[in-house]
Amino acid sequence: MKKPLFITLLTLFSVVLCSCEDYETYAEQKEKEKRHINDFIREQGIKVIDRETFLANDSTTNIEENEFVLFEDKGVYMQIVRKGEGRMMEEGERGVFLTRYIEYNIASGDTISGNLFASIPDKFTCKRDGDTFSASFTQGYMYGIYGSAVPGGWLLPFSYIRPGRPNDKAAKVRLIVPHGEATSTAAQFVYPTYYEITYIPERQ
Repeated sequence: MKKPLFITLLTLFSVVLCSCEDYETYAEQKEKEKRHINDFIREQGIKVIDRETFLANDSTTNIEENEFVLFEDKGVYMQIVRKGEGRMMEEGERGVFLTRYIEYNIASGDTISGNLFASIPDKFTCKRDGDTFSASFTQGYMYGIYGSAVPGGWLLPFSYIRPGRPNDKAAKVRLIVPHGEATSTAAQFVYPTYYEITYIPERQ
């Protein structure tokens, strides 16, 4: 026996209403991401400094005070743990870098990936054009999970670090990266990521 028409319509309306209640606009997702970042900063006892203060302090962050510099145009927060004892990339130069990292989803509180204990580090090629850096992964976990595109947040430190060899002369940073400067997955689902990354040139 067929259901009365009004019952069918009522059921359909209920489904649509529930779907609408679960839907978040992009603006709402970005606002939620901002709250996650602010909560993380507070919980970790991070002291945020602006770019002008960072540059005035010879492009350094005070580790003892847990300082992170905020690059407002990117929304990226960076702490330089170690600048490195190598050299900065020069204009027009191409380089190959090995990296050890941890990737943490700030919104969910989960570690997504990392290669600290892997036998082979991740590797990417990088080129400098003026103040712009572009890069592509060629091996490793990031390459296997996300493909060749290196997140913009990973490249921002290159303007301030001097990666060197061996490991104790490498550069190390900590980053809080919003979805727009992170991986394609973070961009799709609009969540912020925390990274700890060590950069080592393949050759010095």
